[in-house]
Amino acid sequence: MTELVTVRPEGLYCEPGDFYIDPWRPVSRAIITHAHSDHARIGHQHYLTAAAGVGILKSRLGEINIEGLPYGQELIHNGVCISLHPAGHVLGSAQVRLEYKGEIWVASGDYKLEADGTCTAFEPVRCDTFITESTFGLPIYRWQAQQEIYQDINRWWSRNKEEGRTSVLFCYSFGKAQRILHGLDSSIGSIVCHGAVQALNQIYRDAGIVLPPTKMVDEIHDKSELKQAIVIAPPSAGNSPWIKRFGDYSDAFASGWMQLRGARRRRGVDRGFVLSDHADWPGLMQAIQATGAGRVIVTHGSIPSMVRFLQEQGLQAGGFDTEYGDEENPAEVPKVAETTKSVDDTDNRPGHA
Repeated sequence: MTELVTVRPEGLYCEPGDFYIDPWRPVSRAIITHAHSDHARIGHQHYLTAAAGVGILKSRLGEINIEGLPYGQELIHNGVCISLHPAGHVLGSAQVRLEYKGEIWVASGDYKLEADGTCTAFEPVRCDTFITESTFGLPIYRWQAQQEIYQDINRWWSRNKEEGRTSVLFCYSFGKAQRILHGLDSSIGSIVCHGAVQALNQIYRDAGIVLPPTKMVDEIHDKSELKQAIVIAPPSAGNSPWIKRFGDYSDAFASGWMQLRGARRRRGVDRGFVLSDHADWPGLMQAIQATGAGRVIVTHGSIPSMVRFLQEQGLQAGGFDTEYGDEENPAEVPKVAETTKSVDDTDNRPGHA
């Protein structure tokens, strides 16, 4: 089998095509799966990304030499057929399909299977080799339906409003914030966004994504309105003077890591909402099964456990050592003991997720 993609010091490299996928060091040609900072770096000479992600990538990286490719459209480069397919992670996120001499590889980037209305839904792509993320690649990670989480957030907001306290919800500015906004009940009160979130909201709106009306805190002059509002802010705002203007407030954090009690304690917030833009364990297994791939290469996350499990299911599996991280403030992410204690459950096998 041809090694169509390998790991070099610069990143994931396609030798026949002479380009990289989400490289972490400057290269001449880079295909970018999405605009989170661990996958999209500054300094490449040429960028190729999904057309839906061009605006967000330029907003984050500045003036770059970038080409947008519509989902599903093919491009031939040095004999390699390239196409990009929805990953369902954030606006413009894509899986990279490579076909060369009859062999098909797909690099997933980051992905989730549950459609959320703020980006094009995940699309399974058949292939021989699937390079998959494993951010939440342990059987303990199983997400509630997002609508249930939205209802919990709206109930929390309503209770705070009744008690005369501002609701401050910390979450990642790009992707998570817009997804939460999409699920908020704007009839409860005003929605206030930190400047880092508001700038990205506009890019989403320009892309045709419907979000409820939002305000900056400086636009609110009546303190009683602020006491009934929900504030969407990045985690860094919690340690800044900006947060002091809300007085007595109730705070919460939204992340997949909130499933772990230790993460909630370290955050020191009133509430933790388990909402992730990455696939959970059943989602990862379902995605792998849908590709039909006989070979799976696991990247960033719980690599050893997931590789071992896939091998037990009869797949050829291995791992790539990459420099990708977790966009949800990885310094705060607790270490989880890698174990196969619960992977013997047959319902977790690919095809049974």
